[in-house]
Amino acid sequence: MYLRRKIDEYLTSWKRDPEHKPLIVKGARQTGKTASVLRFAKENYDSVVYINFALEKKFLGIVDDGYDVATVIKKITFIDPMKEFIPGETVIIFDEIQENPDIATTLKAFREDGRYDVICSGSLLGINYKKIHSNSVGNKTDYEMHSLDFEEFLWAKGYREEQIREILEHMIDLRPFSATEITLWKSLFLDYCVLGGMPEVVRRYIESGNFSGSLELQRQIRLDYEEDIRKYAEGLDQTKIVSVYRSVPVQLARENKKFQFNMVSKNARSREYTGCIEWLIDAGVVVACHCLNFPELPLKGNEDMSRFKLYYPDTGLLVAALDDEAQEDLRANRNLGVYKGALYENFVAEAFVKQGLGLFYYKKENSTLEEDFFVRTQNELIPVEVKSNDKRSKSLATLIRSDNYSDIHHGIKLGDFNIGKAEGIITFPYL
Repeated sequence: MYLRRKIDEYLTSWKRDPEHKPLIVKGARQTGKTASVLRFAKENYDSVVYINFALEKKFLGIVDDGYDVATVIKKITFIDPMKEFIPGETVIIFDEIQENPDIATTLKAFREDGRYDVICSGSLLGINYKKIHSNSVGNKTDYEMHSLDFEEFLWAKGYREEQIREILEHMIDLRPFSATEITLWKSLFLDYCVLGGMPEVVRRYIESGNFSGSLELQRQIRLDYEEDIRKYAEGLDQTKIVSVYRSVPVQLARENKKFQFNMVSKNARSREYTGCIEWLIDAGVVVACHCLNFPELPLKGNEDMSRFKLYYPDTGLLVAALDDEAQEDLRANRNLGVYKGALYENFVAEAFVKQGLGLFYYKKENSTLEEDFFVRTQNELIPVEVKSNDKRSKSLATLIRSDNYSDIHHGIKLGDFNIGKAEGIITFPYL
């Protein structure tokens, strides 16, 4: 069962562009990169040359004698004479390029040659992407793939484009959902939050019609991530990286969700762990939300790099990291205690990342004024508050009404309620 993904349309557009460059599809492992690329290739090319550097070690030396197209193809066909190269009708897929990052040096030659399309794919866990980028700068196009977002989840559930578009139209028009509509969409969204968007987890849920086995799959993915940390984290303390990764749920469960190094280890210091956090971010298994120095535009360059929160880019994996009681409560839609705010914030952070939005928050020192997230329009900064209860949004109201924050005129509040607008605050349900 293939799950429709947004990359499908992107790949079609990429191929249609007469000036398209070799493509690198990157992202955390098990987000569906290989399945999507292979499906596209088989439907659009007469010949698909697929090389997996993790499983087929015999191909690791195909650039030993040079990076030009003729030499590389000669090496490939020497190893496997069955691989067929038809000019104008062949796509070459180099998969798991983290195992052979030097292959990126060939991309310039393939681009200039122009006879064959090239798609590279690899996990950011150990992808050595800085090396790959330096070897192929200007001669590649990047596409970062994540686990399924909520729209892709609805596709998997069989919902039609017009049904999904109607959700968006409600939000654009600020038109509340009917009681039946909001009950349905909230139920589906809760299912999505429990499952997350890892393709194998969603696929099993769709095929079985229930959650059986989903938790075991999520936990296995987490274990695979930790195994890859130990495999690829060269030159860094692997135990420290794993400790940081495991500490994220505990950090988020606190009222003050700012990442604190002493929550990882009693005597931990930032200088000992900064490299570990950067590695996890580069690997795509955590995302960072930095604190703004002041809630004003621009956002970039306005952040305090020493104050940040960490989230998982797939909330299903966060759920799998919680204790068994918390998992059962979420699946039964019961009170989640200390984890409730953490999960809701992670839901929003994940959605922002999958939409290509940056993550920023604000916490005024020695004050209760704080805001969970910010987005910007061309001329306006919009604070976004994530509510796990029905309490009033004092900070959001202050940011909107005070003359001290000239870039802020409206705000968004996300929570367990319908669409509405009052006093400059637009409310949306979690959808």
